[in-house]
Amino acid sequence: MFDQILNYLQFATPLMIYLVLFLFPFIENIFPPSPSDLVILLGGTYIGLGKIAFIPALLLTSLSSEIGFLFLFYLGWQTDNKMIAKGKFKFISSESMLTAQKWFNKYGFVIIIFNRFIAGIRAVIAYFAGVSKLEIKKTVIYSSISSVLWHALLLSLGMWFGAHARVIDRAISMYGTVLMILALVAGIALTIRYYINKKSTT
Repeated sequence: MFDQILNYLQFATPLMIYLVLFLFPFIENIFPPSPSDLVILLGGTYIGLGKIAFIPALLLTSLSSEIGFLFLFYLGWQTDNKMIAKGKFKFISSESMLTAQKWFNKYGFVIIIFNRFIAGIRAVIAYFAGVSKLEIKKTVIYSSISSVLWHALLLSLGMWFGAHARVIDRAISMYGTVLMILALVAGIALTIRYYINKKSTT
């Protein structure tokens, strides 16, 4: 299964791979949810297979993610808190704004550092960081650190997967065979038990 997927992916050129790795992290920020993490994980398999290099892939994914984060941060920064409080933005409640501000007041930039590790609300964190008017310099530094750490983790996992895909595929195939044998044995045992019980009641 995995062997076939990797063989298919090897037809892609390095330029195409780098382009995809650059686009998806940005798209995820603007149009969540997006399978960005899965794409980057698969991109890491190319590193394990020797098709692309780790450092360029890490730089492209981290840069793209940071651009998306800062874009939403900018939109949040331009949002008037008074307009939100008055309900001018139907997609943003005043309660959400107050909750976000409480988070940032309580936890500070820790939320920004871990924002990439919180799937599903990354875009929300970026936007409300801007709404909360967090210090720009620190926001850029901490969000960049978060992006680099997260994508380094995904690419590293992908590298390991790519280097061991054949072994994993054989293990899964063996696991499936064992399950089939166990299911067959259980089926035979249940059938025998059924006929023994039926015979004892007659």
